Amino acid sequence: MNQRMIYDDGKVACDDTGLVIRRYYPWGGKHVPYSSIQEVGRLPIRIRRWRLWGTGDFRHWWNLDLHRPKKGVALELDTGHWIRPTITPDDVEAVEAIIRERSARAASSA
Repeated sequence: MNQRMIYDDGKVACDDTGLVIRRYYPWGGKHVPYSSIQEVGRLPIRIRRWRLWGTGDFRHWWNLDLHRPKKGVALELDTGHWIRPTITPDDVEAVEAIIRERSARAASSA
């Protein structure tokens, strides 16, 4: 079933049910339902800007983004697991707003 895309920059997409992180694993992407996102936070990239993919601290897992060195902030997703998906969408404000609205709506309907 195709979901309506709310946001899509080629690396990160938001549909009606959750966040789609492309190039997350070596073999593909990851779908994170809004209902599983407990918190979304901003993370200054600083030295992490050279982390183009994977992890360097075994806490954050970054999807492949070759433009990350030009970006200043990432979004860290708390899904209740040790490893937190960490993304650098082209429009951080839009993705953060979508996640906050949709995860709050999913929590209130549960």
